[in-house]
Amino acid sequence: MSAKPPIPLLDLKAQYATIRDEIRSAIDRVLESQRFILGPEVEALEREIAAYSRCAHGIGVSSGTDAILVALMAIDLRPGDEVITSPYSFFATAGTIARLGAKPVFAEIERKTFNIDPAGIEACISSRTRAIMPVHLFGQMANMPPILEIARRHKLYVIEDAAQAIGAERQERRAGSVGDIGCLSFFPSKNLGGFGDGGMVTTNNSDIAERVRLLRTHGSRDKYYNEILGGNFRLDAIQAAVLRVKLKYLDRWTEGRRRNAAFYREAFSNAASTELPHEVPNSRHIYNQFVIRSSRRDELMSHLKQQGIGCEVYYPVPLPHQVCFRDLGFKAGDFPISEAASKESLALPIYPELTPEMIQRVASTVRP
Repeated sequence: MSAKPPIPLLDLKAQYATIRDEIRSAIDRVLESQRFILGPEVEALEREIAAYSRCAHGIGVSSGTDAILVALMAIDLRPGDEVITSPYSFFATAGTIARLGAKPVFAEIERKTFNIDPAGIEACISSRTRAIMPVHLFGQMANMPPILEIARRHKLYVIEDAAQAIGAERQERRAGSVGDIGCLSFFPSKNLGGFGDGGMVTTNNSDIAERVRLLRTHGSRDKYYNEILGGNFRLDAIQAAVLRVKLKYLDRWTEGRRRNAAFYREAFSNAASTELPHEVPNSRHIYNQFVIRSSRRDELMSHLKQQGIGCEVYYPVPLPHQVCFRDLGFKAGDFPISEAASKESLALPIYPELTPEMIQRVASTVRP
């Protein structure tokens, strides 16, 4: 083990130290009010996130997973319906589809961006297809214009899984504002992370917004009177209060991540064997993760950890090959780009509190 101080994959303590007094004051405000679920803190956060995401509506929910689930419920997804999505993502992307009795249908990803390749979507459409769910993976938006065009021609919904992409942009459009519905996560490791689970649905459609609000409270507009079958998807006021403090600093933190990505590119400038993240022109990559590729990924990961440097594999098993989706009948080789990504990708520290010296140490440890 290295004698040097460890560099974690993410250091939330360093972030908290800079905003401790504001956070404690915000939490105390909620404690004094004794209003813990929904209420004015959540309503204020909803307005602020909607404005930040350039959307008309924000609806706070209990997690990023529940944001996707309630979005699918809002379009009345039924058993036997199909949703086209990415094979390379966190489990919630496909798991929520299956949870409603619908079928996830996978379209292969682009090698450079890890995002769904629009060129493969149309071949996946059937008479049962209801929606396309692109994932803005690792903080970079998918190529939305062709996806929207395909959806328009086939009269499909577009639901953005923007759990890792709050504030990301492509062609001056912001994540969560482009499709019919956007889904955000406030899991603690996200660029805008709470002190527990939390999420938000964004939309420019007032009818969808009203339906999501209804669904998150057991389908009840008035207490004890239930209009539709919903669930308990409410956001806690303490989480909203914490997130409202953090939102004020989000652009500063995002620019810190982007600056660190530029430092990495400079540090790796002479390391031809290390494939760095591809940043699409005319875009704002928010770097929720800084993911490199290596044909010797597992060996590299072991070496980094021995040197006290945090790193992580996202994601070691493509969704079609998860045991719970065995009945879908996919086999090795069906998604070669996603399968290669699962074997080669490795996330390095990218949080804004990293110093150039720390980045240089990470890069020099990675380089052969």
